[in-house]
Amino acid sequence: MQKWYHILQKNTGLSPYVWVVFYILPFYFIFRSSSTYEVASGIVMILLFFVCYVLSFLSKGWLIYFWTSLQIVISIAMTVMFGYVYFALFLAFFIGNIQNKIGFITLYTIHLISTFATINMGFLSKNAQLFNQLPFVLVSLIAVILLPVTTYNWNKREKLQGELNHANKRISELVKLEERQRIARDLHDTLGQKLSLIGLKSDLASKLIYKNPARAQTELEEIRQTARIALKEVREMVTQMRGTRLTEEMFRIRQILKAAEIEFALEGDPDLNNTSLMTETVLSMCLKEAVTNVIKHSNASRCSITIEPSRTDLIVRVADNGSGMVEQAACRGNGLRGMRERLEFVNGSMDILSSEAGTQVVLRVPNSFKQPEKEA
Repeated sequence: MQKWYHILQKNTGLSPYVWVVFYILPFYFIFRSSSTYEVASGIVMILLFFVCYVLSFLSKGWLIYFWTSLQIVISIAMTVMFGYVYFALFLAFFIGNIQNKIGFITLYTIHLISTFATINMGFLSKNAQLFNQLPFVLVSLIAVILLPVTTYNWNKREKLQGELNHANKRISELVKLEERQRIARDLHDTLGQKLSLIGLKSDLASKLIYKNPARAQTELEEIRQTARIALKEVREMVTQMRGTRLTEEMFRIRQILKAAEIEFALEGDPDLNNTSLMTETVLSMCLKEAVTNVIKHSNASRCSITIEPSRTDLIVRVADNGSGMVEQAACRGNGLRGMRERLEFVNGSMDILSSEAGTQVVLRVPNSFKQPEKEA
């Protein structure tokens, strides 16, 4: 089980020393009273509030609302008797951490109404202690209004982000599984029949090598030809697996920008005819990195990709209407440096144009890239 001080620090996001200060302050208000009965009752209420606050973090179910209700009653009593309104801050932070929507709205409404009513009652009764600390009372009222809502929305966003990360991880695992199954099917369809044929012909050639050498020679030649065809098909399959077409990448870019609520516009045809698969794969990887940077760093609401093919070069522009970036800082990024290195491998280049109106990344690759000749 977690220690109570770990729970407080994790849920409120404040240092425990701040809460210690808030627990010391009420004693100042209490000991200003001349009545021994009021001093004793005030100390008891402080200790009871502390116990209820800890129990509300450790409890589950309806007990959370029970201990919180006791804290609201104690906070009202402390405000009326001693003008100490700062227990409301404790409750504001705690109520914001309640995940149940109905429970949050109920406690938030009760706490808000009770705090306003108690403070107004103190002003109407001309409580001198409330008037002396008027600025801090107003700050406390603002905190009672805003802190629970802010904390609740923050926790909800964190929860949704965790669920989204889990879903993305699950999708990635399913994609990998589907890719393994596809590779297994392709290997089975490509090699299964030919390897079976090679095995059968090898057995036949071993039987004919003494009885009919000419026929055995023919079978061996067919085995060699079948092996070459199988090797060629495997190489083509591996090349296809390693390559990524620009049309496929555009589909994924459109999906990720839609998920990020960024408007997407495409100009030009992503179906390239005069570009090698290697160059197209490099270009797809660079586009993925550029769009990722737009989502993470630009704060843009619109992203456009323009494809401009020419006779010798292919130019792809990725533009956004974000806040722009500093060129010197951009050049030091690992992602952009990786993009430059990939493009240099296929004799390409990258330029970055940034202004207050947004950022434009210009990718330039040759239409024809001659790969090194393979050994025979």
